[in-house]
Amino acid sequence: MNPADGRAAEPDGLDAGRVVQVLTARRAGPGRRGSGYQVSGHAVLTAAHVVSDAVSVRLRFFTEDGGTTEVTGEPVWADAAMDIAVLRIARDARDASAGGPGAAEVRPVRFAAITQPVECEALGFPRFRLRLDSASTDRADPPWYRDSHHARGTTTPLSYLRAGSLEISVAPPEYDPEPDRSPWEGMSGAAVWSGGYVIGVVSEHHRFDGLGRFAASQVKRWYRLAPDRISALNELIGLPADADRLTRLPQLSPPRPETPEPDDAPEVREAAGKLAREVSEQWRREGRWQRVGDPSPLAVRFGCTERNVFDHWANIRRVPFGTVAEPLPLDGRLDRIVEVYESVPSRRLVVLGEAGSGKTVLTLRFVLDRLRARAAGDRVPVVFGLGSWDPVTTSLDDWLCGQLVRDYPFLDAPAGKRGNLAGLLLDEDKILPVLDGFDEIASGLHGAALRALNRTTMPLLLTTRPAEYSRVVEDNGVLTEAAVIELADLTVDDYADYLHRGSRPVREGGEDSTAWQPVLARLREEPDGPGAANLAQVFATPLMVALARTVYRGTPGRRPSDLLDVRKFASPEALQEHLLAAFIPAVYDPTPTGRGTSRRRRRHPERAQRWLGYLAAHLHELDTRDLAWWELGTTMRLSSRMLVVGFLAALAFGVTTGIGNLPVDLLATEHGLGFALGRGLAVGLLHGLLAGLVFGFVYGFVSGGAPREPSRVRLQIFGGTRQTRDTFLPRSLLGLGFGLLFALVLVFLDRCLVAPLGFDDGLDGGLLGAILFPLELGLGAGLVLGIMAWLEAPIEIGSAVSASELLSTNRKNVVFHMLVWMLVIGIPAGLGFGLLSGPVGVLMPGPVRGLLAGLVFGIEAAFGGGLGYGLSFTAWGQWVALSRMWLPLTGRLPWAVIAFLDDAHRRGVLRQAGAVYQFRHARLQDHLTQISQPHHAFRRSGSPGRADPEHTGNRPRPEGRLDSGNTRPSRPDGTHSGTTHGGADWLPGAGRESQG
Repeated sequence: MNPADGRAAEPDGLDAGRVVQVLTARRAGPGRRGSGYQVSGHAVLTAAHVVSDAVSVRLRFFTEDGGTTEVTGEPVWADAAMDIAVLRIARDARDASAGGPGAAEVRPVRFAAITQPVECEALGFPRFRLRLDSASTDRADPPWYRDSHHARGTTTPLSYLRAGSLEISVAPPEYDPEPDRSPWEGMSGAAVWSGGYVIGVVSEHHRFDGLGRFAASQVKRWYRLAPDRISALNELIGLPADADRLTRLPQLSPPRPETPEPDDAPEVREAAGKLAREVSEQWRREGRWQRVGDPSPLAVRFGCTERNVFDHWANIRRVPFGTVAEPLPLDGRLDRIVEVYESVPSRRLVVLGEAGSGKTVLTLRFVLDRLRARAAGDRVPVVFGLGSWDPVTTSLDDWLCGQLVRDYPFLDAPAGKRGNLAGLLLDEDKILPVLDGFDEIASGLHGAALRALNRTTMPLLLTTRPAEYSRVVEDNGVLTEAAVIELADLTVDDYADYLHRGSRPVREGGEDSTAWQPVLARLREEPDGPGAANLAQVFATPLMVALARTVYRGTPGRRPSDLLDVRKFASPEALQEHLLAAFIPAVYDPTPTGRGTSRRRRRHPERAQRWLGYLAAHLHELDTRDLAWWELGTTMRLSSRMLVVGFLAALAFGVTTGIGNLPVDLLATEHGLGFALGRGLAVGLLHGLLAGLVFGFVYGFVSGGAPREPSRVRLQIFGGTRQTRDTFLPRSLLGLGFGLLFALVLVFLDRCLVAPLGFDDGLDGGLLGAILFPLELGLGAGLVLGIMAWLEAPIEIGSAVSASELLSTNRKNVVFHMLVWMLVIGIPAGLGFGLLSGPVGVLMPGPVRGLLAGLVFGIEAAFGGGLGYGLSFTAWGQWVALSRMWLPLTGRLPWAVIAFLDDAHRRGVLRQAGAVYQFRHARLQDHLTQISQPHHAFRRSGSPGRADPEHTGNRPRPEGRLDSGNTRPSRPDGTHSGTTHGGADWLPGAGRESQG
């Protein structure tokens, strides 16, 4: 018992100083390597098969300075059925001077059995941790060693029931270069821990179960040994005398909970947990669509940069003044990025990489691995594309808050001092910003951005291109406390297996090969040859390797060996342009591939490229990489958009008004059909013209050329918030004034234009009608807008984050808006007409007339007021007017725009980042812009080669240029436009071929 508080002492748990690498020599064949754990002063627990038929055993321990020390071990107990063994450390061989605790300092290990699924961990030395000893002085034959791997995962007592072992589920290794061997070799013998107790020993890996699972011999099973055997084992390792004395996990009486910190408030925990699930699902889905690592990933490597762009190691390591700080070991591959990041005490890391070098895939791997190991209360890693940040006008926190709300609308729910959940999570330090594309910030703002980042000490991971970052560091200093790594160029060995396994096999002479074999042979044997040198330079980046695999994956008439032909491709730039140009035709193969293939999905490559080119040019005009559905069409002239919106509003109001007059005049007057048709036509034209003019000018005045942001609220009877209800009065007054003016003009038209034309039907109500109608319409419009403000509530926390979901929510809001207009305007009109005394003519008594009038006025209000409001003031209405009607009519986009975007996403052309899409890489977007921009500019402005200056800050731009030194369209001053998400350096397997 703990004398301080009377509680039972907690178990010690896994101690890295007691972890052992077991190395054996055998009489025949190579020796074995395994893992183990020192369970007592002179005993090491390991797997029996590791030390079977061994003639000598060495035990390698870690030392406090990161080195190793070896002692001799001797097997003293083993059981092949249970696959466990005990080794005795040579007497006096392991003392304090040997680099670890002496025999007297080793506390006993505690053992447990599991009754339910629990979290677990093991520390061992698997084969995929094989490393070259760069510190070796023997350069001719440098030695190799296996580094440690800390496997964390879960286990359950209900798997492997027949074998009696534990199934351990962990994150799989990234690479498996030898399919006939397991990457987990050497992990055998590692102790499996849960809650500070040993619950088993790693024994074997069943390859059919995948790379993310291996088996362990469970402690509870050991008690099936004969009594003398279990008694001997008890004495050696301190095992309880019988199974009933084992601790059961999870324990029924958990330890006393700690006092929660202020940031552990339920609201914060719930929001952070929901955000973590959303981010994880988003990027897992992207990895599946982009086929990252399928069938094998590219071996992307990184190391500490040699550029002079990072802080003092003492600042990075945060050591006390006067302490000598050694550099951190930052070399590794993608599967170690989280490990490398966590080895930086400041938790601030910059990743340098050229275009297409794999920066965005690194951020993807980082986010998913961090989330997989995330504990409750940890920061949630979220990817932010820096290209849309203007550090001069917007603070970092405010910009992060806005991006969170855009991509995860549920975070707009009211909370905290800043007003919403996004601000609360930032205030409580629950967000780990993964800042992608520092170089994509608009030219001239990099210095301000770096200074803003230096005003914070928040942990972060930032990606950027080396040249841009070096320039800003030279002028403004380093990012404080941040280590900097740089992605390495790929070699032939890095991508050979990736190309082979992604291509159709060719079997000749009993050996498997592919069409890439002669190309790879030339790259190895004649690396300085003209064709090979060009291709090697292009294949140094993962993006180009991924494009090449997609383009030459069984495409008829294409042979990879053509890439070596210097007559076709005289320079690396020509090769890059070829791969970019061939990518779209490769993924939009029009050939049907299977039963029931939809004709809509079989898009012709030329049409798809034309539409994608328009989207790329659209993004270039907007100076962004984010393809948002609510911004499509906004590169049209403002006057053109005003005409489209006004025309649709006029059509909606004019047609409903004209048709609505027919039954009224036929039933309520003695005039005939000809009069009703004539009056309906006159009223429809005049009223429609008025509505078109009003809503068109209102749209132009309100929008000012900027796109309407989608509404991130839903409408419901109960659930409105104080913030939304505070807008009730202002919106009501706005509706009142607008309705009064509009109604007065309608009265003027009817009495001063329609009546003189001979279409006075006698139903205008005289002077009383001229007074009541504007009041009714004004009060009704004010009431409608007030009701809508009162019913608004934040998007529910369970809402999905996607373009289609956000679009659907906005569409439902507009439909609800139209329904409210119908009820609010129609019911008073019906009551007013129905209560008038006496029938009109001989056909219509009061109640019937009221019902008919209410229906007509309600429909006119729904389509005239509600739909007009939706077209002018909502993102969905402008989307319908411009993207669903005008752009398809002019051939610039397909009719089913969202379906086309989703299809391009599935084919690997686009990726999704929250509520927006992006091209899979900036190089692809710029290539499409270059080939389509002249046509795009001509269609918009009427003169080729000149963009409309109205939407580019009154600054004409030349056509986009793509050369070896600049992968983005240039401005006249040679600078680059800002983008988001770093251009999406997407790589392995991203060129998914469609099945349709």
